[in-house]
This record gives sequence, C-alpha cells and structure tokens, in this order.
Amino acid sequence: MWVKRTSPSQRQRTVDAIFRGEVERQGIIGSDVSTQLYLGEITFKDGAANKWHVHTADQVLIITSGEGIVADEKEEREVTAGDVAFIPANTKHWHGARPGRDMTHIAVIAGGSTRVVD
Repeated sequence: MWVKRTSPSQRQRTVDAIFRGEVERQGIIGSDVSTQLYLGEITFKDGAANKWHVHTADQVLIITSGEGIVADEKEEREVTAGDVAFIPANTKHWHGARPGRDMTHIAVIAGGSTRVVD
C-alpha cells in the first residue's frame, strides 16, 4: 500500500501526440505501480483537448475543476467540476477544456492501450 498526494506544482507540460494545445499532466498510478490500472491528472489549458482516440479498456474521467467537453461520435457533453464521465472500451472519443477555459480531470483506465484515430 502507498499514498500519494497530488499537487498542481507536480504537473508537467506534455507534448504527447494525443494532445492539441497546452496540456499538463501528473501521473498518479502508472506502470511502475500497476499493470492493470492507470490513473493520472490532466489539465487542459485554454481550450486544449485531446485528438479523437480509442482505449481498449473502459475509461472514467472525474472532472475536478474548470469547464470542459467530453464527446463521442454521437454526442458532445459539457462537463464541470464534480461531473464523472464513463467512456466504454473501444469508443471513439475526445475530451478537453471549453474554448477560453481550463479543465482538469483525473483519468482512470483499467489497463489496455490507447490509439489516436484523428
């Protein structure tokens, strides 16, 4: 068992190919701790978002601050702090901050892989 405290000062800018715009990330649970679970905090600055992508496992997004959008091929939903989004495995989707806003969420993915389908 272990406990990790997250902090905005621990966020690092990322240029991962899945993102567009300014994005900061803070790993919480990664492959160094678990082979079955990923947990990370992602902050999308001023309308930043990720590209259309698919996970081979279910994903949960817990919106912790700001205003954002979670979209799949059928609908686009606005989200704010306190909202929780569930994206089933193999669903083409994207998520990020609303234009002119920031949004932070904690992403939980039960293993698997991710691929950009932009």
